Amino acid sequence: MSSLSVSSNGTSKYAVKVDDLSITYRTTFERKPTLKTALVRFGRGERAVKEVHAIKNVSFEVRNGSAMGIIGANGAGKSTLMRAMAGILPPTSGSIEVWGRASTLLALGVGFNNALSGRENIILGGLASGLSRKEVEERADQIAEWTELGDFIDMPMRTYSSGMSARVGFSVAVHMRPDILMIDEALSTGDAHFREKANAKMAELRESARAMFLVSHGLGSIKEMCNEAIWLDHGTLMMRGEPEEVVDAYMKFLKVKKSATTTEDI
Repeated sequence: MSSLSVSSNGTSKYAVKVDDLSITYRTTFERKPTLKTALVRFGRGERAVKEVHAIKNVSFEVRNGSAMGIIGANGAGKSTLMRAMAGILPPTSGSIEVWGRASTLLALGVGFNNALSGRENIILGGLASGLSRKEVEERADQIAEWTELGDFIDMPMRTYSSGMSARVGFSVAVHMRPDILMIDEALSTGDAHFREKANAKMAELRESARAMFLVSHGLGSIKEMCNEAIWLDHGTLMMRGEPEEVVDAYMKFLKVKKSATTTEDI
């Protein structure tokens, strides 16, 4: 049985509980045709279905006040896990319990209307986060100023670079006063000044939010900003513990894997 429950009850000592979570999805791809099948299907490739076991029987709980780093190679299941906790992906089996409202920064710029200005997208992002029109209007100017985009904030977002779009997305997410903040690779965008500013803002949020989740390949950011970490590999929870020890174990694993093969992308 699978389930995702979100509660506004503030009495729990936990922010998130994940119990025996598995997520499997089906994807299709074009299989290279043989001469025989190509003749039968007039040269068209055959559509094949593949099951992907993105998360496999993962369990953990996160207490209030925690900052949890999630590390692992590409394809480890990090973003899938975050999307499940945010309620975007349903569990195939197992359960997820979340206490409070999550403000997600899972895909920078996704959901923005590129024909609208940055300021207009800030308003839409606030409304999508559940704020009232009045609340959004009260914060829109503050958020726009925080992006440091100047006159660009009132220009269509199709004129923005990816880094500029990321600034708008990050600014919206961190100014929604979330109970739980989930950030996927946000700190890799922008210049050094903005990254430092983003770090400071997330440190501030950590003091007031129930919990923070950070997915990043920047292991230094995980060590600096988190007090717990988990390491995923091909959907399996390999380790949970202090960020320093989890990162060290992951680095040792990568070195062994690189020495074993030089062709595998880690």
